[in-house]
Amino acid sequence: MGKITVSECMCDGEVIEGLKVIEPQVFGDERGYFTETYNYRDFCEAGIDMEFVQDNQSASKGGVLRGLHFQIRHPQDKIVRVVSGEVYDVAVDLREGSKTYGKYFGVVLSAENKKQFYIPKNFAHGFYVLSDYAEFCYKCSDFYHPNDEGGLMYNDPDIGIDWPIDPQRELILSPKDREWPGIRDYKK
Repeated sequence: MGKITVSECMCDGEVIEGLKVIEPQVFGDERGYFTETYNYRDFCEAGIDMEFVQDNQSASKGGVLRGLHFQIRHPQDKIVRVVSGEVYDVAVDLREGSKTYGKYFGVVLSAENKKQFYIPKNFAHGFYVLSDYAEFCYKCSDFYHPNDEGGLMYNDPDIGIDWPIDPQRELILSPKDREWPGIRDYKK
């Protein structure tokens, strides 16, 4: 029970090593459904072997874009998923020397599709809420350090994320998310 399917993530024909989309097995009938959202053995078999020390959950209304965030000296591996609503979730490779440095991968995560997204250390992460409301959960391999935050401009043309922003809906960003630099400035 609880086996998972894991897919590699690609950008411009290249695999972004380490990023994985996870689809848990779902058992459903007329009563509803059951799924294991995390099983250490299954995740280890899929190459995701680490200790998670913190679980977080956020709620956002439609049109909210959070990101692109990372921790500088205390990077985190994350497994993210949506328990209510739908988001477009993005990870940007910030690993020095990576052949996919600056490339991104995006995936729709929803309560309906139950997909999860594994994001290794040294990736920037963000999401845009597609539904009227979404609840977002994530497991982290290191604790949150408020004085260690970093970020990138969500619409940096050097990264070129194709956010599915609804033109009929107001884009909602935090003041901090409006001020992050682009990836060229991050490299400096």
